[in-house]
Amino acid sequence: MSDIIYEEESYQIIGKCFEVHNNLGPGFLEIVYKDALEYEFIKAGIPYQRERKYEVNYKGFILPHKFYADFVVFGKIILEVKAVSAIVDEFVALAINYLKVSDNKLALIVNFGELKLNSQRIVL
Repeated sequence: MSDIIYEEESYQIIGKCFEVHNNLGPGFLEIVYKDALEYEFIKAGIPYQRERKYEVNYKGFILPHKFYADFVVFGKIILEVKAVSAIVDEFVALAINYLKVSDNKLALIVNFGELKLNSQRIVL
């Protein structure tokens, strides 16, 4: 038995990301990849929410600024879509923040901006 959290669901999500990257390649804006992923999720019957809003609770006070995760897939995995030259520490920090405010345990950062699809798992 594997100790990888949400292994099967992650495999399905990354598979759809590869499908999109194989068809579009690098060079588009993030929104294009998000639209293509949404199409793939619908086609595969994968449950998701797009641009899921999260409030930030600071010492019992809800801050006015909200976080918007690109996707929440299967109701428990945050998917952040990037189209940049590399995944940097700021993206990892943002994913950690999404996990903290959402009480989810896994975030996937997927970068379509490189010649080969790049992804990173963030577990909290």
